[in-house]
Amino acid sequence: MSVHRHSSPLAVTGKYLALALYVGFALFPLYWLAKIAVTPDKLIYTEGTALVPSSFTLENFRTVLVATDFLYYFRNSLVVSLTTAAITTCIAAAAGYAFSRFTFRGKRLVVAIMLITQMFPLLMIIAPIYKIVAAVGLLNSLTSLIIVYTAFNIPFATFLMQSFFDGIPKDLEEAGMMDGCTRFQALRKIVLPLTLPGLGATLGFIFTAAWSELLFALMLINSNDTMTFPVGLLTFVSKFSVDWGQMMAAGVLALVPSCLFFIFIQRYLVQGLTSGAVKG
Repeated sequence: MSVHRHSSPLAVTGKYLALALYVGFALFPLYWLAKIAVTPDKLIYTEGTALVPSSFTLENFRTVLVATDFLYYFRNSLVVSLTTAAITTCIAAAAGYAFSRFTFRGKRLVVAIMLITQMFPLLMIIAPIYKIVAAVGLLNSLTSLIIVYTAFNIPFATFLMQSFFDGIPKDLEEAGMMDGCTRFQALRKIVLPLTLPGLGATLGFIFTAAWSELLFALMLINSNDTMTFPVGLLTFVSKFSVDWGQMMAAGVLALVPSCLFFIFIQRYLVQGLTSGAVKG
């Protein structure tokens, strides 16, 4: 005889209150970003601690879009992030499938090397990378950022994709090959459709990492024409002052592609993040 336990109204209220507090805590920095972006410059310091400014303006957004190079930074970041995410996901999917399905000599060594590459602080390797990029003539180019971002994200993306391939029974492929499919056809028609959540999750993580990366972009890019958005934000900081209104307006505008990208892959991302919790 099963007994159904019903939560008391106080417990339910407490859960929703805790959830509301958590959501409020997580979203408050974004609210403060938008609040400063629409606050007139003369009120930023006089009403700096007010939750709601006494007046609003869109002048900061107009200035950022018209009088600065923000759109160029925006375009550069979009090109770098989308290209990095696409290339990294394709390579990681192939590598993850190989690690999941095949046993070959040196497999453990390759995995160990990939893990070791994730242990070094970036500050230790930024100088060698700068020298390599300069030696091949790729300084101040978006290509250098795409190559570096791809190289650094492949290990994590590979392990992420391997975990999704491990969750797909090998019997499905074997059944397909017994019906006449080659291994590549079984991968394309059977396995990859089942790993769409994993591909979406990997794309989302890599896109976010490339979109917000600052250190390599700051060291490898010196030209205003090839600056990405994180580096471009530094142009709002002068020697004696910081233009907070325009900087926050640029920050709000930079959230748009990330939000649209995650809305597009939301279904796959949620499935990918939760699929491991329901197996087994």
